Amino acid sequence: MEVFQRSKSFNQRALSVVSPRSLSLGSPRVNRSSFNWRRFHVLITIGFSISFLMAIGVVYIYVLPSLTQAFHGFGISVPSGTSDEKKSFGISNSNESLEDCDIFDGSWVQEITYPLYNASECPFAERGFNCLGNGRVDKDYQEWRWKPKNCDIRLFNVNEALESLRNKRVVFVGDSMSRTQWESLICMLMTGIEDKHSVYEVNGNEITKLIRYLGVRFSSFNFTIEFFRSVFLVQHGWMPRHAPKRVRSTLKLDKLDDISNQWVDSDILIFNSGQWWVPGKLFETGCYFQTGNSLRLGMSIPNAFGVAMNTWASWVEKRIDTNRTRIFFRTFEPSHWSNHSRRSCNVTQHPVSETEGRDQSLFTDTILEVVKNMKVPVTVLQITSMSAFRRDAHVGNWSDSQLVPDCSHWCLPGVPDMWNEIVFSYLLTNHGNSLQSNQIGA
Repeated sequence: MEVFQRSKSFNQRALSVVSPRSLSLGSPRVNRSSFNWRRFHVLITIGFSISFLMAIGVVYIYVLPSLTQAFHGFGISVPSGTSDEKKSFGISNSNESLEDCDIFDGSWVQEITYPLYNASECPFAERGFNCLGNGRVDKDYQEWRWKPKNCDIRLFNVNEALESLRNKRVVFVGDSMSRTQWESLICMLMTGIEDKHSVYEVNGNEITKLIRYLGVRFSSFNFTIEFFRSVFLVQHGWMPRHAPKRVRSTLKLDKLDDISNQWVDSDILIFNSGQWWVPGKLFETGCYFQTGNSLRLGMSIPNAFGVAMNTWASWVEKRIDTNRTRIFFRTFEPSHWSNHSRRSCNVTQHPVSETEGRDQSLFTDTILEVVKNMKVPVTVLQITSMSAFRRDAHVGNWSDSQLVPDCSHWCLPGVPDMWNEIVFSYLLTNHGNSLQSNQIGA
């Protein structure tokens, strides 16, 4: 408006110096002059309007996203509201496609549609992971969702997910963290099933850590979601002949687990390993490494893990038909113990702002390097860094054995749900369809 007022004042001054004779109504000079001034006035107004609209556009494109990110800091609540209101905070919209985005580079934001299920209503969620059912009072840990910096992970749509798995076989292979993700996926999918009795464990087993195989069938969609307990992925054998007394068993690093044949004919195959590759689970129990017929008593755990993962990679390349089977390997899940004794567990109410080095893992680095050199496409779910912020989401003192704290496993609903959402972001979009083995998780 200031530009417009200055233009008007200038016009009035200009008119005041014009001679009376030149203002006669019939003068062509007056008509041309008035027309020119009106045209000049219109041009000024149009120019001002265009400038104003451009300024608004700049603010919208560059300033609002920065303000949005300020609200997404750890421990800071995103304003509540409807889904459309949340979109205005940049939670659901993005101009970037997943193909151009590293979905593992981002932050945790609060999501009003969470949690995706109630663990107390899901018969396949272990009691030990149902933190609310075991007495936890605060519920905020259920309401955080991972938000990549440059794109969005599509919100979980249970009907779409169920249809995508129709007539399929999904197999999880790994340790108890893999079982937690398996339970999470089943509970997520059961929210879309009207007849809950149509979902059942194929052998009638209860969900327990003592069973090596668990399979849940969704009969109305003709698919199964299976879990095979294989904590090392390679074979665990008895003590070889003439071994020193300290050797009670060995890991045969050059042979995959003897149940590996059962993993082959699957459509989606999700591996993980790492939690058991520690001295307490190996050397302190008398378990050492072996290749061929040779004991490798001096081999370090990181080196042994590398040999085992190369054995796994060779098996995948030889045995898995990647035209049918989509292969994932989920990286190491960080724990949040307060000390090395694993007796003290400080669970917070919100995600922490610093990873305290938990975003790094030799196991994660090893699998990234192995997959990079594979001849077949494998998608690495690089969840180590994103999970490092979630001190709030561990079982803590809210397990079925409350005398023993747990800062390794996760509450359900919780972090494993997000791992499964990321899996579906690969399966249901073009993201990762063109990934080769040397293009990891981006």
